[in-house]
Amino acid sequence: MSSIIKKPILTEKMTLLGEKRQYAFEVDINANKIEIGKAIEKRFSVKVTSVRTIRYRGKAKTQMTKKGRFAGNRASWKKAIVTLAVGQSLELLES
Repeated sequence: MSSIIKKPILTEKMTLLGEKRQYAFEVDINANKIEIGKAIEKRFSVKVTSVRTIRYRGKAKTQMTKKGRFAGNRASWKKAIVTLAVGQSLELLES
């Protein structure tokens, strides 16, 4: 279960969503909404009401060096936006 949640996403936009009881996490690309919801509930002891997911495809990148041009890809990743029940919140930045 803990391998499903990789890390919280702490940006200005996600901080504003925190006021609406919504939090964003980078999650395993193969995890579905049900697994993500159960993992959040188990790890943070909260009640999840909905989960929205977004898949991001890795970008192609190139780099010029003295030995020539190298091409590669960034990794694909998945973001989940989790909505919690009324009266509940997560303490992600409370330190």
